[in-house]
Amino acid sequence: MTGDIASKLLKGKPLADRILADASRGVQELKARGIHPCLCSIEVGFDPASRYYLENQRRIAERVGIKYESRQLNENIYQEDMLKIIEEINLDPYIHGLIINLPLPQHLKVSEMQWKISSAKDVEGVTPHNMGALFLGAQGLKPCTALAITELIKSTGADLNGKEVVIIGRSNIVGKPVSILLLAENTTPTICHSYTSRMGKLESHVARADIVVAALGVPEFVKGSWIKEGAIVIDAGINEGENGKMVGDVEFEAAAARASYITPVPGGVGSVTTALLMKNTVDAVYMQQPG
Repeated sequence: MTGDIASKLLKGKPLADRILADASRGVQELKARGIHPCLCSIEVGFDPASRYYLENQRRIAERVGIKYESRQLNENIYQEDMLKIIEEINLDPYIHGLIINLPLPQHLKVSEMQWKISSAKDVEGVTPHNMGALFLGAQGLKPCTALAITELIKSTGADLNGKEVVIIGRSNIVGKPVSILLLAENTTPTICHSYTSRMGKLESHVARADIVVAALGVPEFVKGSWIKEGAIVIDAGINEGENGKMVGDVEFEAAAARASYITPVPGGVGSVTTALLMKNTVDAVYMQQPG
């Protein structure tokens, strides 16, 4: 990597460290009041990637003083039993946040599992209540990855008013919510997806964008030559490339040559997402206190 490209890297660690420091202060204030924040995760079956993220979450939680509890469930668990476990956690006053690690076995519907989570403990911001609050600009827990992308863009110090944003990917946890978050920052967001690409229009959308958010899960799909000179590029993709190397959704070297800022993969969005999960957990504790 050349020195010129290195100067454009929008690394996640500095922002993540600031968020974690804020979360840690919140944890200490709560413990002084006799409240010990606890984050619970559910893992169904065994998935190596999911286990990696789970252990990373545990490490970061312990770093800020949050108790991390994990429930390992058999992959053949019945849906009714899974829903009962979620409800038990919802009613447990000593657990303040709940996440369901993905992927789930095919017989368990992700939306049904996630939507059963109490909105007050929904630290990933995936329930209809919190999604609705996001859409309406009301108080609620926001989706961590979408929030991480937004905070990284804001951390550049760029004037966002009226900027053209192209978001590639329309998932419920990244593409859609990040468009709402960036709309609130007075940008002009456009969501592109597979049919945009099939119609041959994706390149033209990207070429005019001041900010590009890639969240489609296809290695190096977005070509560097498409990027507008001086654009901010946020790559939320994590894919296995050649020789087992981790790559994003954007052709990195070529895009970095044209961008003003670009997130590395790994080392960009992921660390901020985990930090915001901890901050959401602390915020959830405060929201759950009476009065």
